[in-house]
Amino acid sequence: MKNSSKHFKAVLFDLDGTLLDTLEDLSNATNHVLARNGFPTHTLDIYRYFVGDGAAMLMSRALPEDKRDGDIIRICVQAFREEYGRNWNRKTKPYDGVAEMLDALTAHGLKMAILSNKPDDFTKLCVAEFLQNWAFDIVLGQRNSFPLKPNPASAREIAKCLNVHPSEFIYLGDTAIDMKTAIAAGMFPVGALWGFRTEKELLENGAQMLIKKPQEILDLLDYT
Repeated sequence: MKNSSKHFKAVLFDLDGTLLDTLEDLSNATNHVLARNGFPTHTLDIYRYFVGDGAAMLMSRALPEDKRDGDIIRICVQAFREEYGRNWNRKTKPYDGVAEMLDALTAHGLKMAILSNKPDDFTKLCVAEFLQNWAFDIVLGQRNSFPLKPNPASAREIAKCLNVHPSEFIYLGDTAIDMKTAIAAGMFPVGALWGFRTEKELLENGAQMLIKKPQEILDLLDYT
């Protein structure tokens, strides 16, 4: 599963579950909305499988099955945005080893970008707050003008803007959505085992390499 002979010029990162551990803030905001509306809440671990596909899908999965109609979801998504907007940075932090990985990639001149299914405003807030020490060429979250991952449109847009062929990108993410996005965009899919999902999910959805620690991504790079 190693492809060290390939010369990569850029890395495209997922955000939640890959660079930042956001799970507790996301789950707390969602549970707050559920409880306020009289719906059952969920444990932190359950949210590992609720997040990753945008705010609307997060809320749809969290709601009781008989309450997942359009109006209820829209009301709860708006409430989630308000609650998360007040408390998005309470527990969130970069994963251990992320800083060292980003330092090394920067030192070796690789271009870096972030693509998330988190709403674009929250994506940019999180990056500005927790990853301000590194220069990302592009940071994109969910935008109305582009479909969510795993549609590859935004990944391809990033490659075009950076003038780097998709095949010269490492794509690092922690979910099936990320692996599918990487493959559809023509990028090299690397699974982050410290994130929200399992090794099995990543392999079944096309991961070409799995890494246990962020610094292991450096094994893919040719420094000669």
